[in-house]
Amino acid sequence: MRRTTVVAIAAALSATLAVAGCSSSDSDSKSAKKQAAPQADGQSINAHPVSDLKQGGSLRFAIDQWITQYNVNQVDGQQGDGADLAGAILPDLFDADAKGIGHPNPNFVASAKVTSTSPQVVTYKLNPKAKWSDGKPLSWKDFHAQWKALNGRDKAYEAADTTGYDQISKVEQGADAHAVKITFSTPYADWQRLFDPLYPAGYIDTPKKFNTGWTQKAPVTGAAFKVGTYDKTGQTVTLVPDPKWWGNKPSLASIVYRVLDTSANTEAYLNKEVDDAPAIQPEDYKRLAKDPDTDIRRGARWDEVHITLNGGRGPLKDVRVRNALQAATDRKGINASFAKDLSFELKPLNNHFYMPNQQGYQDNTSEFDKFDPEKAKKLLDEAGWKDQGEGKPRTKDGKKLTLDYILSAGGISSTTDQAELVQQMYAAVGVRVEIKKVPANDYFNKFVNLGNFDLASFRNVDESYTSKIYPVFQQPQGKNLFQNFGSVGSPKIDDLMKKAGEATDHAEAVKLYNQADVEIWKLGHSIELYQRPQIIAVRKGLANYGATGLADTDYTKVGWLKKQ
Repeated sequence: MRRTTVVAIAAALSATLAVAGCSSSDSDSKSAKKQAAPQADGQSINAHPVSDLKQGGSLRFAIDQWITQYNVNQVDGQQGDGADLAGAILPDLFDADAKGIGHPNPNFVASAKVTSTSPQVVTYKLNPKAKWSDGKPLSWKDFHAQWKALNGRDKAYEAADTTGYDQISKVEQGADAHAVKITFSTPYADWQRLFDPLYPAGYIDTPKKFNTGWTQKAPVTGAAFKVGTYDKTGQTVTLVPDPKWWGNKPSLASIVYRVLDTSANTEAYLNKEVDDAPAIQPEDYKRLAKDPDTDIRRGARWDEVHITLNGGRGPLKDVRVRNALQAATDRKGINASFAKDLSFELKPLNNHFYMPNQQGYQDNTSEFDKFDPEKAKKLLDEAGWKDQGEGKPRTKDGKKLTLDYILSAGGISSTTDQAELVQQMYAAVGVRVEIKKVPANDYFNKFVNLGNFDLASFRNVDESYTSKIYPVFQQPQGKNLFQNFGSVGSPKIDDLMKKAGEATDHAEAVKLYNQADVEIWKLGHSIELYQRPQIIAVRKGLANYGATGLADTDYTKVGWLKKQ
């Protein structure tokens, strides 16, 4: 499973606070020499052969909110916990390794490869044993229905991302009932990310089924696990092994997802209510690392922390105001605070598409992204917002320059710390920021996903296929924001990203993505802060799980060791 897009409130912090994980010696020492950041394939999962695992036991997770949409391809289905759960109960056609490279999952796909380049044709040979929980075999019809829903031609389908699907001209049966032939109108280098997970044709083949047929539940499954119970009162969803599963039998007897406020994760872990917990904040790390039954596992994940600027409403519609906020943000101060006690170096994040430890990364920041309050003031002057003196918000046409900063009430204290720091920074240039906390279950569905905010901070994660992040910067179409919740984009950015997605030469694709990134910075789409380290507390006896880095987790191989 892979977490997609907005999965959690970003841990971002006041420059006056000590924030992060641990020293390189896992002590409280502040003088320990920092190590280099983990490589792109860095991970720590306590790898063991399945023969070392005992049969049975439960794996318990904390999730941020009740899952309302199990169709991850629908606009409300991009919340990461729901995407994780969907990945455990639906066909996962490709599994990413530690370097983020996808490989066919033999449980579903015997082979998948490009069989023609002009035009580009991809042929899948499906595992004949693979079936949906309603008894129907996986077939080309499932691929066809998913393409129809996601190619962008029928606007009644509320698609979160049409990238790649809109380049397909035809989906048809291949040489036999277990073969699928997909023809592209233009080349698409990241074709492996499509149809993953796969959904059953009979449950997404109309806009109504696609948009609402997966709300609050998954009507059909097709993997090693199925949903055992939905307990909305207890705020838990429990997965159990599907006895009809044709692959290797999973070791776990259940996987339980439980809604918890982020601030309660550490306490729940120490009380043995959940089996992993973030250990990135110093107060959490110190408590978790002392627990004798705990491993601290670290890895390098595609995980960026940023502040989204909503250019779809109010004062931020003016690019000069967005640029002013960029100049008024002390990114280095925030990052230095966060990195203070980390065991490895934390580099500034100056790219929207690539992480600092990835090939293709380069600094694309604009003239506005160097901390310069005087430049911010000048930009606001040019935008017509008049200075009213120290401590007072600027005004224009009788209106005060006031922005809201939306936070989840279930978030950790550091999210408030960051918001308060931003509030102070912007106040210094005449922008009033009002911090507004909203219920955790509403944060994405009623605010972020609808563009109902001025400022918001969350994370985009696991975008190892670069084209996968296209909808974050794609121009919205009508009410469909895709994942560009701040509605900041341009035809030029769309064109560059489209060309990058069509480029089969990797070097050319990297060049085009970086050209698009230059424009994204200039437009003030979002303020990138840092690549969030992966530091997780995990029960010692849990194998093949933890800080996976760029890799997917195979839950048929996760379990508890026989000997601990």
